[in-house]
Amino acid sequence: MLRQDLAAIVRAGFSAAAAGRLLERALAPGDALPDGALRVIAAGKASSSMAEAARGLLGSRIRGGLVVSPEPRSVPSPFEAIAGGHPMPTTGSEQAGRRALALAASLQADETLVVLLSGGASALMAVPAAGVALDDKRATTDRLLRAGADIHALNTVRKHLSAIKGGWLAASAPCACRAFAISDVVGDDLSVIASGPTVADSSTFSEAADVLRRFGEEAAYPGAVVARLAKGARGDVPETPKPGDPRLVRAASAVIGGRRDAMDGAAREAGTLGYHVVWIDDPVVGEARIAALLHLRGVVARADGVARPTCIVSSGETTVRVIGDGKGGRNQEFALALAAPLASLGGAAAAASAGTDGIDGPTDAAGAVVDQTTVERARAAGLSPDTFLDHNNAYAFYNNAYAFFAALGDLILTGPTDTNVGDLQIILLA
Repeated sequence: MLRQDLAAIVRAGFSAAAAGRLLERALAPGDALPDGALRVIAAGKASSSMAEAARGLLGSRIRGGLVVSPEPRSVPSPFEAIAGGHPMPTTGSEQAGRRALALAASLQADETLVVLLSGGASALMAVPAAGVALDDKRATTDRLLRAGADIHALNTVRKHLSAIKGGWLAASAPCACRAFAISDVVGDDLSVIASGPTVADSSTFSEAADVLRRFGEEAAYPGAVVARLAKGARGDVPETPKPGDPRLVRAASAVIGGRRDAMDGAAREAGTLGYHVVWIDDPVVGEARIAALLHLRGVVARADGVARPTCIVSSGETTVRVIGDGKGGRNQEFALALAAPLASLGGAAAAASAGTDGIDGPTDAAGAVVDQTTVERARAAGLSPDTFLDHNNAYAFYNNAYAFFAALGDLILTGPTDTNVGDLQIILLA
């Protein structure tokens, strides 16, 4: 019963954060855009849904546009589709980024550039800065991800290796620019979402260089990357557009949805199912296995005295530091770290952690479900949860005994959801 409820609650959370719905809500008042012709650039995991919603709402005002997504998609006229790469940029990403810059620069002064952003856009649109190759950016991104860098640190570096991020896209347009972003980052900082292609950037080359040093020796990174950041820190390379830059005076950006939309949908469904809901507003962050233990300890204390059954709703985005030979997957690792503590609670309990984009790291799962019997069942199948955590291989833990766990539905398999507002965590206490 708890597992069925978990599935329904997670689905409701995902549905509430549907990209098309969020854009329709933002554009419904009718005053969000200047009059006149529009050109649209949609980039991210939710780009197709956002472009379709924009076409339905704005109709013939849209004179052209670009949709950049992780996979080839059919898009409505007058959009052009390009597939980029994620989580690593590809040659398709560079093609998409250069096409976006060219489109922005081609607009007339009386037109408006509309930019629709969602999670993943940083990798999907990539234009390396002068002196930096795409492979240099890929190697740097991979190194930082494997070292456990969070999205803020990662994007500080990305912006200073790019000709499109950090405000450069909006700066290239000779007209008004309006950006609508679905946030996948904790704090909903527009300069971090998609690496802020339409907003001023307050981070610096010096801070980007500090990120490299914090997550490894400089020698571990491509020489061109280290050299560019050093030149920028000395003032030999122009900084990203800063607050007050005249090139951004006609640009405005807004967050139109985020993790709280998914939480709200999940909480409403839990209430419908008869649960007493505990809403955890503080984002869940940090290294997945540690964050899971701290989170469970804190939320169980918060739920003490709340009538049962209880549903604890939270969200955020953790990281995984890959130290073994596994695939990682922060949500699966988060869930696996909860397995033993859930068993020690002494009653019926279940938990799910899932990426709202339907993708958890380099796997085909969104996340996983555990309950108070997971450890016992795993050991009966000859699996040791501790071993799989030590090798960041939560995914293998759920799939090595596929026939055993498939019947229990321990992996959350949704496929791409066309949205991305971070991760959703649900804990049920009966």
